[in-house]
Amino acid sequence: MAQRGSYAKGVAKRTEILDTALDVVARNGFRGTSVKELADSVGLSQAGLLHYFDSKDELFTAILRRRDEVDLALADPQADIVEQLITVIRHNADVPGLVQLFASMSTAATSDPSHAAHAYFVERYASLRTQAADAITIRQRRGEVPAGVDPTRLATVLLAVSDGMQIQWMLDPATDMAEHVELVWRLALAAVATPA
Repeated sequence: MAQRGSYAKGVAKRTEILDTALDVVARNGFRGTSVKELADSVGLSQAGLLHYFDSKDELFTAILRRRDEVDLALADPQADIVEQLITVIRHNADVPGLVQLFASMSTAATSDPSHAAHAYFVERYASLRTQAADAITIRQRRGEVPAGVDPTRLATVLLAVSDGMQIQWMLDPATDMAEHVELVWRLALAAVATPA
């Protein structure tokens, strides 16, 4: 019985760490956030904080997973994944540090298959691509997306545009990320069904 209580406390502390980390990273950015600062913000030593995670990279990967959970909870469950994606992109302008974290970790994880975040990004893109392709297929059946559009390719392009716009936004915060992704989506909806 004591183990269950101890386990529950550990899960609760890990959640507290991640929720606090979301705020700290959003405010300070990835480069401006240290493990010491995160530990201090939840009343732990650095060693105590890393007791809950295998490494600094695993901690930051867990922060990204928690960010995804929070974003999903904020999304309109009636909206399809494409609309949810655009809503999240719009929200990202309010959390620049988390955008920096995502961009930095995705670059590191892409170049190193042994990186703690590699599996996270592989799974995330596969899942989002499938969900977006399914949503596009449903829209095709309703006649909202031209039949000649390949749902998986369009989903892949939307994700690529989303990530590319985040990079451009980090370089020039006046760039409207969501507006550009919406533009690509509107162009896809208006595309001629007949292949060129």
